[in-house]
Amino acid sequence: MSRAPLRISLVQGDTRWHDPEGNRAYYGALVAPLAGATDLVVLPETFTSGFSNDAVEAAEDMAGASLIWLATQARALDAVVTGSVVIAERGQAWNRLVWMRPDGSFETYDKRHLFRMAGEHQRYAAGERRPVVELAGWRVLPQVCYDLRFPVWLRNRMDEGTGRMDYDLLLFVANWPAPRRQPWRTLLRARAIENLACCVGVNRVGRDGNGIDYAGDSAVLDATGEPVVELGSHAQVVTATLDPAHLEAHRERFPAWMDADRFRLGDDAG
Repeated sequence: MSRAPLRISLVQGDTRWHDPEGNRAYYGALVAPLAGATDLVVLPETFTSGFSNDAVEAAEDMAGASLIWLATQARALDAVVTGSVVIAERGQAWNRLVWMRPDGSFETYDKRHLFRMAGEHQRYAAGERRPVVELAGWRVLPQVCYDLRFPVWLRNRMDEGTGRMDYDLLLFVANWPAPRRQPWRTLLRARAIENLACCVGVNRVGRDGNGIDYAGDSAVLDATGEPVVELGSHAQVVTATLDPAHLEAHRERFPAWMDADRFRLGDDAG
């Protein structure tokens, strides 16, 4: 499938602490002007609660208010809307990214790497699948925050049978604290460069209920690691367009995948 130019809207917000209803209203107002003007709207990690182990006490199920809200927004904007929410399922809590389409169908990705330095691994279950979703001909690998630090899990591979790489766009939703903003910025670029793929990272801003500050630094990067757009440290919504011709030209000019070490992820469900 040929790719079309892809309009991506970064929604860098100041998430309210443990206030799902307030966050749905807040983010709803931020994204409303995007109707008909974008293809993909990216919200931060745990955008209804903030990154909190205590959020599991108010976890929703997959028929809850936040899934209904995501479906409503995707339909109104005529765009895919994605971000992660705290979900209760099978007796466990999950930091679950939802990829919601305008027709109400959706895909999910459960955060694989749980941030043990904050005890996330003690309250949440780790995902096992690495799904790839498609939009306008682009193959997208959606991920959550701490996943950014694990290049083996994120490795892009060529399927010689189809002549396609696993993905064209690597996407991260995050609550990445300001004291570690340099790793965030550096690793986004590294993941784009090493995987011959465009990369999007959306982080929150402000201070959370644990007194942790967030610097934003959301960005859209091309496959060489160069910024298409970079955001600052305040709440804002910015739309950037990725050019598929630029990606293809880079992959043809610099086919580093041909020299990559071959391996298979043992628990990769595709």
